[in-house]
Amino acid sequence: MTTMPAVLATALKQIRCEEIPIPDPEPGKVLVKTTLASICGSDLHIVYMGWNVHEFPLPHGYPGHEGVGEVVDGGGTGFEPGELVLTAPNIWGSKCFAGYQLIDPQFLLRLPTDTPQTHLLMAQQLGTVVFGCRRLPSLVGKTVVVVGQGSVGLFHDFMLRRIGAHKIIAIEPVPERLAHGRRMGVDEAIDVTGQRATDAVMDLTNGEGADLVVEGVGSVETLNQTLQLVKPLGRVAVFGLPPTMDRVPFDWDTFFRKRLDLHTVFGAQDEPGLPAFQLAVDFIRNGEIDMEPFVTHRYDVNQVQDAFDLATAKEEGALKVSLTF
Repeated sequence: MTTMPAVLATALKQIRCEEIPIPDPEPGKVLVKTTLASICGSDLHIVYMGWNVHEFPLPHGYPGHEGVGEVVDGGGTGFEPGELVLTAPNIWGSKCFAGYQLIDPQFLLRLPTDTPQTHLLMAQQLGTVVFGCRRLPSLVGKTVVVVGQGSVGLFHDFMLRRIGAHKIIAIEPVPERLAHGRRMGVDEAIDVTGQRATDAVMDLTNGEGADLVVEGVGSVETLNQTLQLVKPLGRVAVFGLPPTMDRVPFDWDTFFRKRLDLHTVFGAQDEPGLPAFQLAVDFIRNGEIDMEPFVTHRYDVNQVQDAFDLATAKEEGALKVSLTF
């Protein structure tokens, strides 16, 4: 076989699968045959909202960056044919939405073979959450609000409890996702959005707000809402990507008056050795987090448009939508 399936985003909200040549092996790079790849919220922001897109079509295989595959050629890097690996490339050069990919060895993590690949695939996103949580101060005795209960929010529920959060309040309007949050052990589940959700958080915190707010949606509205949800001198962790390449309106006055700390979460793939992803794999393999509820929908790569549409619509109980090759 000399060709492979590869996803191609041709215009905003338009994505399809094509057959293109398999890349030739190269010294210093690893040729990996993709078996699974999942759609991340950042992929939706790029393909459906145009974040950081300057022109279409995008490169074949881009922007997939959550993948599992088998090494075909190690390129002299120490990786051997047949090894199962997590492919976690830097977003700027990611091509996990292709049947084969050439990838720098620094973005690969060897995986165990005694754990379902569909579960191990979740280690990429869980790893980014692990990476982000390492930036947080002590949460012992603290109250945290997690805005959004997609996979990012749910993984935060898991990690925030592990690092000491006393009370976790989840905000999510989609009933199935909020139900997952309850199963993850959140203390309070708020099923409304906007000002009603803010009022609910104020009621639950005696009018003070939360010590930490995690933004896991990626919208202008939720970004600015975090500033209302957090208490003075509190912290906001922005995980969601901007929804646009335009300048994002920001409630600077509230940010300034409350004397808040705010940071983004980015760059987990650039850590030498991928330690956050290794810890995520360990959590999954040891059964500390059950990934079965997250593996909700799988599509053949030729159905990529349907897969992206479902991931965007957040219907049918979809949490993580994956592509098979």
